[in-house]
Amino acid sequence: MFAQHEFRAVFVAGALSWVGDYVAKAAVTLLVYQQTRSVALSAAAFAVSFLPWLLGGPVLAALAERYPYRRVMVACDLIRMALMVLIAIPSLPYQVVLVLIFAATLANPPSQAAKSALIPQLLTGDRLVVGLSVNGSVGQAAQVVGYVFGAAVAAINPEVALLFNAATFGLSALLVRLGVRDRPAVMNPAHRSHLLRETRQGFGIVFRTPVLRAIAVLVFSAMLFSIVPEGLAAAWANDESRGAVSAGTAQAAIMVANPVGFILGGLLVSRLFGPTRRLKLMRPLAVLAPLVLVPVLLDPPPLVVALLAALCGFAVAGMMPMANGLFVQALPNGFRARAFGVMATGVQVIQGFAVLVTGVLAERFPIPIVVGVWSAAGVVLMVVATLRWPDRQTVDDAITAASTANADPPPSGPDGPAGDGSVGGTADPHAGDGHRRHAVT
Repeated sequence: MFAQHEFRAVFVAGALSWVGDYVAKAAVTLLVYQQTRSVALSAAAFAVSFLPWLLGGPVLAALAERYPYRRVMVACDLIRMALMVLIAIPSLPYQVVLVLIFAATLANPPSQAAKSALIPQLLTGDRLVVGLSVNGSVGQAAQVVGYVFGAAVAAINPEVALLFNAATFGLSALLVRLGVRDRPAVMNPAHRSHLLRETRQGFGIVFRTPVLRAIAVLVFSAMLFSIVPEGLAAAWANDESRGAVSAGTAQAAIMVANPVGFILGGLLVSRLFGPTRRLKLMRPLAVLAPLVLVPVLLDPPPLVVALLAALCGFAVAGMMPMANGLFVQALPNGFRARAFGVMATGVQVIQGFAVLVTGVLAERFPIPIVVGVWSAAGVVLMVVATLRWPDRQTVDDAITAASTANADPPPSGPDGPAGDGSVGGTADPHAGDGHRRHAVT
């Protein structure tokens, strides 16, 4: 996998950007709090980075297909680098900081969509599945490293942490510009329609094709319950910690448990099992992920909760790369960035919904009861999702149809042969139920 020099460049650039992003989140949160002494405004500084996905993630991601992926990634990195330098200006009013952070995060959806669509052009076969697994694990590791390093540096000087983030974006842009070959855009100007129409096609190909829809349901279901222990960690640790474990230690253990489990699961499952075995394990792991959280009904100590959360993350990571790989293989090239936008936005919304609902329920009921019952419902949901999983022939037909679509020449007219603005020889985004795109972790 790492013998592919273009993938090495994209991989290192992505890791730098991720670490820098989490460093910046820690720094901006502290910077706003130091200025305002307001917990609410400090939380808003953290939450504003999610707004672009919630307000227009699919539309912003669709832009990535209109231009060469390398150009999109480099341009987004340079834009974010410049804005981070501005945010690092000392004594900048917090209102301006919030606006600039929002502007910088507007570049996240197109940048990540372009990267997501580019990787399948660099890796094929099982290397793609392993690449997605390693990429996802590094993203989780970057979260842990970025938060720890960012909090440490920001405590001394938040502006230095922000300049560090700007430097990571600059290095990322340089690596992609020098290390990735220039490729033409998958959608040339003659084949464009209205941006909103192109975005709607992304939703159509995901939810109107059985194979893509099955993977989307599996991914969204996993996100619905796996985030809950992390989201409720602060209240859980302060309510339930006892003995020699402090509330702070308990909170930290619960919050990092899922990412650590995800890292281990992604690396170990991809290395210990071949493609056929991973495919067979995907559905059992999907059911196991919420099942391991059900024992919190017994109100175990926080460190046991952290262990169960880590096991959940392990199971999700073992299942997710195979689902991602299947999604990539069965998705026509011309829909990859748009499909990424749909899935990434769905993941963000579902995670926020899960934490919000369980948080409201935890105001009235004990947290262990809420999380245990929520996870039990997740088991039922996952069982239904796995029972409705398409058979192997349907999945193979979807991959074959996508490969055929990718090999076809682009349509002759501006809106394609069926007048729907499709690309890559796919007249109907869901024709024959044979097209699929990759899910996101």
